[in-house]
Amino acid sequence: MILSLSANAVQGILLDIEGTTSPIHFVYQVLFPFVRLHLKDYLRQNGASEELRHDLSLLREEYLKDPSEAPEWLEAPVDAQIESVERYALWLMDRDRKSTGLKSLQGKIWQQGYLTGKLKAEVFPDVPPALKQWNKKNLDIRIFSSGSVLAQKLLFANTEFGDLTKFLDGYFDTTLGPKVSENSYRRIAEEFHVKPSQVLFISDMSVELDAAKNGGMQTLLCVRPGNLPQPDGQNHGVISSFSEIIG
Repeated sequence: MILSLSANAVQGILLDIEGTTSPIHFVYQVLFPFVRLHLKDYLRQNGASEELRHDLSLLREEYLKDPSEAPEWLEAPVDAQIESVERYALWLMDRDRKSTGLKSLQGKIWQQGYLTGKLKAEVFPDVPPALKQWNKKNLDIRIFSSGSVLAQKLLFANTEFGDLTKFLDGYFDTTLGPKVSENSYRRIAEEFHVKPSQVLFISDMSVELDAAKNGGMQTLLCVRPGNLPQPDGQNHGVISSFSEIIG
C-alpha cells in the first residue's frame, strides 16, 4: 500500500518500536538477554541510588496489588534483598509484563550497555531515510512504546545508522496509559496539538491500531519479518516498509 501523507492531511506521525521501527529479534534476542545477564550486578552496584530505589518502590507496589498471581516462592522485592528483586523482575520478564517499574529498571541497564558500547540498537534500513524525509517536511514525529522513555531515547540515539533522535519530537510510554486504550491516543493527540484525525499511528499490533482508530487517529499495520500474524479482516492499511509512505 502507498500512502500519501499530504493527501491524507497528516501532520503528526506516531510510531511503535518493536516490529515497526526495530526487529522483534533485537528486543527478545539482544535487549532482554542483556538485562538478564547484568541485572544482579546492576542491583548490587546501584543499591544506594535514589533512582533505583524509586524503581524498587514501583515494583513493590505492583507486587502488593495482586500477590495472588505470583507463586508462593516469590517474595515482595525489597531494597535489602537483591535476590528477591532479581526473582521478581525475571518473573515479570518471563511473562512479558508491561510493568512501569520493570521497564524503568531495564532502561537504566540498557543505558550502561549503550554507554560502554556493548549495545548497538537495530532499526530497519528504511527507517532513517523516512525519518529524515518526514522531518524535512516539518512533520511532528513521536514514539509510543511500552519501553520507558529513557529506553526509547537510548535506542534511537545509538543505532547502527547513527543518532536518529534529531528527527524525533517526543516520546510516550505506558505511564501515559495502556497502548490498547483509545483514551491513550486521545491524550497523545492533545500533545501533538492537532486533531486525532491528523495523526498517523503505525504499529505491528492490530489491537493497538484498533484503539488508536477508535481514538480518532489514522492507522497503518506494519508487517515486518518475524512479526506475529495479525487477525484477518483487519481494518487498517498495510505496509511492509516506510518507503511506502510518501509526502
